[in-house]
Amino acid sequence: MKTLRLILGDQLSKSISSLNDAKSSEDVILMCEVWDESTYVKHHKKKIAFLFSAMRHFADTLQHDGYKVEYIQLNDKENTGSFYGEVKRAISRYKINQVIITMPNEYRVLNDIKTWEKKLNISVEIRDDDRFLSTPEEFATWAKKKKQLRMEFFYREMRKKHHILMQNDSPEGGQWNYDKENRKPPKRDLKIPKTYEQEPDKITQTVIALVNQQFADHFGDTEPFYFAVTRKQALQALNLFIQERLSHFGDYQDAMLENEPWMFHSHLSFYLNCGLLLPLECIKVVEDAYYEKKIPLNAAEGFIRQILGWREYIRGLYWLKMPDYAQENFFNAKRSLPEFYWSGDTKMNCLRQCVLETQKNAYAHHIQRLMVLGNFTLLTGIHPKYVNEWYLIVYADAYEWVELPNVTGMILFADGGYLASKPYAASGNYINKMSNYCKNCNYKISKKTGEDACPFNYLYWDFLIRNRDKLESNQRVNMLYRTYDKMDKSKQKQIQEDSQKFLEQL
Repeated sequence: MKTLRLILGDQLSKSISSLNDAKSSEDVILMCEVWDESTYVKHHKKKIAFLFSAMRHFADTLQHDGYKVEYIQLNDKENTGSFYGEVKRAISRYKINQVIITMPNEYRVLNDIKTWEKKLNISVEIRDDDRFLSTPEEFATWAKKKKQLRMEFFYREMRKKHHILMQNDSPEGGQWNYDKENRKPPKRDLKIPKTYEQEPDKITQTVIALVNQQFADHFGDTEPFYFAVTRKQALQALNLFIQERLSHFGDYQDAMLENEPWMFHSHLSFYLNCGLLLPLECIKVVEDAYYEKKIPLNAAEGFIRQILGWREYIRGLYWLKMPDYAQENFFNAKRSLPEFYWSGDTKMNCLRQCVLETQKNAYAHHIQRLMVLGNFTLLTGIHPKYVNEWYLIVYADAYEWVELPNVTGMILFADGGYLASKPYAASGNYINKMSNYCKNCNYKISKKTGEDACPFNYLYWDFLIRNRDKLESNQRVNMLYRTYDKMDKSKQKQIQEDSQKFLEQL
């Protein structure tokens, strides 16, 4: 039986389930750059360049290993522009009897693939993606009968299942979570090492030229290009993070500094999410570094929690709640996304810094995404569909399975509290504490109202006022309403007037 094995752009692992029993003498491995996937949203140029380059390098690796690879480049004359079209062409060319694919990580792609067997009149086998450390079925069983989900309890179960940072049945150090030790504000003279950088080779240079030509109207810059595009390079990036950055990651993972987009973060999500690195190997290397006394426990646990806890939790929730989750809008938000999310043209320095760094790097770390860019969209009532689309477009590690729950549930509280216990709303004080952005801003962080006041300060209260009927019963929020009710009436009036004026101009 001749088999076609389709490898998607986020499945660049030789251990992927669709290749487990591949026969180099008989099977055909299909990889394709297709217009539909590049443009269903107008992805960041650097994101497209990264994935195309990584795909081409992976195809070369498979060919070197003796596999027959059919690789369709974007500008191939016969390219149909869709996965379905390319699978149909390959079936005809090679007289294929069955198609095997690992389960895709986006709902719309899976729905499409489920129609192929009938449309093509051929067996289509969809295999589990065993790169993840829990299955959608396992998560659904855990979530059953829970009115609200909490990542912390799922994370503990995952620690036990995989025996990570455990001493028998107890957590290493006596605590499950060292999040309170992960929130230090940045010091003045903090020395931050350079992140991993890789000079573009000929394949990458060719891809960059292609992207600049074909996707000229897409957001973002293709250069400077620094991504790892092979597994060997991704492993180098992992090792460099452990050697130079991980020891301070735990302390400063929430910190932000002007002109320091990378901080002490790993920048490995690019490679984890496309398959060049595997979650468990990253976890094990970090766990080993802790036991070898190379890094403190709060750094090891903080990093492992992001992968073993949050990443698995987000994926589980995505498959549990789709497709309805994409329509959630608890606050009935209606505004469009401000233009400055594309240009960076705003007087608010924190937003300008984060947008411009995103434009350049196709990256921002999780606090920039959550507490600056996301916080603003929450406070100003931007419709979830616009916010989700923006996050999916601009970040090179963004796929719907990871982007949608983070934005809808975590950033916007649009699911009404299913994912998070409270909205992650904050005034300018939080940004001032965790960054130096406020020092070079046109607005004054110390002022709560008035024309030169930090807009986050009055928008924070305006958000609470607008949504009082939906939030006052929340135990983690209701004390804020008691604080508001004690305010002078003139101050309350000023908050609402300043907010109304700002939102009208927005």
